[in-house]
Amino acid sequence: MFGSLKTFISGLVEDTTQANNQDRVHRLATAALLVRVATIDSDMSAARLGKLHAVLKSHFALDDVATAQLMDDAVAVNRNAIDLYHFTSQLKDATDEEGRRRIIKMMWEIVLVEGSANEFENNVIWRAADLLGISSRQRIELRQYVAANALV
Repeated sequence: MFGSLKTFISGLVEDTTQANNQDRVHRLATAALLVRVATIDSDMSAARLGKLHAVLKSHFALDDVATAQLMDDAVAVNRNAIDLYHFTSQLKDATDEEGRRRIIKMMWEIVLVEGSANEFENNVIWRAADLLGISSRQRIELRQYVAANALV
């Protein structure tokens, strides 16, 4: 009896550890996509840095220290990334359609914090949306939604 209880508790601990690790991987993949779009044509502006911090903190319910650490980790991972596929494939398999739309919405929030997106930023978001299985129509609707709410 005690052996089966010990096995049960051990299984719960392992499941929790795996879930925490998966959650960290998904957070890092999301943050890396956001860093990629924020820095696609230059260094990250102060406005984008602030928006990135706010978006990650809010979306993942983190404190300032954890958000800063996630951003640092995302910058490091993004620096070594060749393309978007590594990040998007992890997210596509692990998130539902609504979660994937939220990621694209966050990308638009980062880019549009300064008012408009250039062709490189548009292209990165288009490619990420495509890899995440978000239609062109949904991507454009998300852009319009973010742009309209930025003016409010």
